[in-house]
Amino acid sequence: MPSPAGKAVGQVQAAKQAVRERVWEQLERSGAAPPPGAYGRIPMFERADAAADRLTRLPEWHAARIVKANPDWAQMPVRTRALADGKVVYMAVPRLAGEYPFIMLDPSRLSAPAEDAGGKERALELGQPVRVEQIRPVDLAVAGSVAVNKSGARVGKGGGFSDIEIALLTEAGVIGPHTTVVTTVHPLQVVADPLPETQHDFRVDVILTPDEVIRATDPRPSPGIIWDDLEQAKIAEIPVLARLSRRR
Repeated sequence: MPSPAGKAVGQVQAAKQAVRERVWEQLERSGAAPPPGAYGRIPMFERADAAADRLTRLPEWHAARIVKANPDWAQMPVRTRALADGKVVYMAVPRLAGEYPFIMLDPSRLSAPAEDAGGKERALELGQPVRVEQIRPVDLAVAGSVAVNKSGARVGKGGGFSDIEIALLTEAGVIGPHTTVVTTVHPLQVVADPLPETQHDFRVDVILTPDEVIRATDPRPSPGIIWDDLEQAKIAEIPVLARLSRRR
């Protein structure tokens, strides 16, 4: 029988899934998510390039030299613009697989133009695999979202990998008070109601849509890795977590 804590976590996860289903359905119904559609993923959305352009106008963007990015298609325009602007990009490997869970893309060393290297598959081909401890301090962290609200709370696609990416880099000291965390989304992904959260969830500092910049009213940094909240199956699934767990 699940413990009271386990029941509470299960309720939060069920509430998050209800939010995902609602937003995915709205994106599909409105035609705002191009093929292959919104369901089950960080959805690509119409005018994602305009949201990325809005990000590039922020002072935090101009000050950033090192960017951490998620590998989802929706944030490809952000990765492309970062490389075009001469920024070093650390892209998470999908599902943080392997002993090298990030790819470093240094525009001064790439053998392909930024618009090519910003794509996930080409980034994996062209970039240099790196361990967490090899990553330089991150100025700007980009997260994908299914839903987000104006307090900065967000809901991802359900795998928990974005929270783990940020937590790993927080534990390593390369994400911290000096880092601005942002997400790019369609306006339909910005919800008015509170979003369900657990203690390991981080909040973003800035939300970019194609039409506006939203400064979060109550951003919250990642607490780092909360081992008691991680299932053994999840630890075993991610090699870097398994390695860190053995050292504890």
